[in-house]
Amino acid sequence: MAISARGGQAIRVGLAAEMLQVSVETLRRWETEGRLKVERSGGGQRLVPIAEVTRLLAEKRSQALDRPIVAGSARNRFPGIVTRIEKDRVAAVVEVIAGPHRMVSLMTAEAVDELGLKVGDEAVCVVKATNVIVEVAARRESRT
Repeated sequence: MAISARGGQAIRVGLAAEMLQVSVETLRRWETEGRLKVERSGGGQRLVPIAEVTRLLAEKRSQALDRPIVAGSARNRFPGIVTRIEKDRVAAVVEVIAGPHRMVSLMTAEAVDELGLKVGDEAVCVVKATNVIVEVAARRESRT
């Protein structure tokens, strides 16, 4: 990590490209197009301010959310009403009553904010388990 010319933190262009999941060439093109502000170190090396990487990651997330979901593989979908949200700075517990079922989801506080969840909102809980364990009680011995 380096200090940018403006006094903020900055990273090398290669690390910024890795974090944004694009090539270094893409970052150079974005710089030319004015989409990305890049600074130079005293030795002429390209440095990308952390604020720029954060901004581009936020743009990428918002674009991903703009695409509606038209199909999914999960078959266990439970429409219901949000009845409880407990949130701290990092994590959140969201409870949804879906018919006779009480569904509880652990998610990030950021996810709650991005979804704009509030108590009373309609929501669909989607359950996709990689492991489902079935247990059977011991059989009773018959007395004959």
